[in-house]
Amino acid sequence: MTTENVTVPNAVGWDGFREAEPGFAEVVEQRFAKYTHHVLATLRKDGSPRLTGLEADFRAGQLWLGMMPNSLKALDLRRDNRFALYANPGPGSEMDGGDVRVSGRAVEVTDPAQIEEWAAGTPDGGLPEVFHLFRVAVEEVVRVTIEGEEIVFRTWRPGGPPRTIRRGNDDAPPREDPLD
Repeated sequence: MTTENVTVPNAVGWDGFREAEPGFAEVVEQRFAKYTHHVLATLRKDGSPRLTGLEADFRAGQLWLGMMPNSLKALDLRRDNRFALYANPGPGSEMDGGDVRVSGRAVEVTDPAQIEEWAAGTPDGGLPEVFHLFRVAVEEVVRVTIEGEEIVFRTWRPGGPPRTIRRGNDDAPPREDPLD
């Protein structure tokens, strides 16, 4: 994927994921839409993880991450753009809609015209004058659900089909569903 003159090998924009797996992408977007705030994992200077709250924005075929100027998470991503974004699990332990995670690279958008175009689509127009905007380059999408007595992992990576792995609550090895 190339964006803002940055090439991210083995990654696609959200539109690439949606084109490859429209049903899976729709489920993931709906899961993120249930709540406003989610959890972003970045890497600190020393390599240890940093977890912070964040709003995810699916718009114009892309997944966007906006941040306050010079926030630690933005500075983390400028230094090392690897991240994981975990959808808010919501209250209780029902796993309503499953757990959803997107990981990849966050590519900062610095072109004023692109920032202005993105800002024009903001519903409430309540954007700060200065902020960091990142476009997501997707390297993996994961959804975890409970089906009966099994935990089910559905994963997708660019260039391949989705995989479904099932595991029971015993010592039997996980098994992978055959591809359709």
